[in-house]
Amino acid sequence: MANTALKTFSIENDIVELSPSDDIYKYDSEADRKINRESPWSKDPHYFKSCKISAVALIKMVMHARSGVPYEIMGMLQGKVVGTSFVILDSFALPVQGTETRVNAGAEAMEYMVTYSQGSQSAGRPENLAGWYHSHPGYGCWLSGIDVSTQMDNQKHMDPFVAIVVDPNRTMTAGKVDIGAFRTYPENYTPPNATSSEYQSIPLSKIEDFGVHANQYYPLEVEIFKSSLETQLLDLLWNKYWVNTLSQSPLISNRAYAVSQLADLNQKLSKVQSSVGGTRASLPVVQDSKDGKKESSKEDAKKKENELAKSVKDSTKIASEAQHGLIAQVIKDVIFSIRPGSKQQADTSQIVESMNIG
Repeated sequence: MANTALKTFSIENDIVELSPSDDIYKYDSEADRKINRESPWSKDPHYFKSCKISAVALIKMVMHARSGVPYEIMGMLQGKVVGTSFVILDSFALPVQGTETRVNAGAEAMEYMVTYSQGSQSAGRPENLAGWYHSHPGYGCWLSGIDVSTQMDNQKHMDPFVAIVVDPNRTMTAGKVDIGAFRTYPENYTPPNATSSEYQSIPLSKIEDFGVHANQYYPLEVEIFKSSLETQLLDLLWNKYWVNTLSQSPLISNRAYAVSQLADLNQKLSKVQSSVGGTRASLPVVQDSKDGKKESSKEDAKKKENELAKSVKDSTKIASEAQHGLIAQVIKDVIFSIRPGSKQQADTSQIVESMNIG
């Protein structure tokens, strides 16, 4: 059953299996120095297109993020640059604990980071630091104002550097890792017209921060890979923790997150209702003098419809996650529960009686 759960996890997260002899696992110090000297990313703000993450590094990030709920956590990434991609081969946690909305590394964490990196290289991990990760428990994968500032500083002094965000709450409810990789634009750079990205639910309290800084960074495509050797490590990790996963219910372990989602949806719907209720039908106006006002009223109406549509999407997402949790609970109940008069109960009773006789 553990193997089945691991295979399901691999399928859900589109994990690609590579050969251990693949070039992605080989470290070429000369090629690394060459690309750092040329630094093509300094000439093209959109140079990096993707971020490839090993499955072991992914699991370590998710476990770290989950252990910190409801607070944010932070860690570092080890890897390299191959073409226009970041390749993340490992990750490690930093000894910091943030609040529910922010996390920063202090002097102790910086000292730990340096010591760990030096020890890692001595142990045969030659890759340098290639980025950092932190968690957003329950409010999606994007960069806040503080995150943007931190990543800009990192790109100034430690480039090439990538920022990864993990949402442990949404990961637990959806069964698929909610993760995003990002790069910030240089200061005073105006990006071209941004294409509409896939909609994601943002809490009302975070929407302003999300919107203000949305044009200061761009997302990278995230790809997950593993080798046959990493599969063995994943098996060991999975065999250690899969029983806990089986015995837990996402409806119970994530109940605080579910309540916060419902409260946020209520606030969004109340906001839409008040804005719709406050509008009045416009009086007939002269065509040639009031065209501008008509266009403005149409835009306002369209904006309100979009806000309502987003709230509908949020409610559908909440209902779907709750339904999946209930289905999982029912399946576990059918498989493992002993019911009166069932064959399983009779077999168990016979075993207990034989033990008593012995």
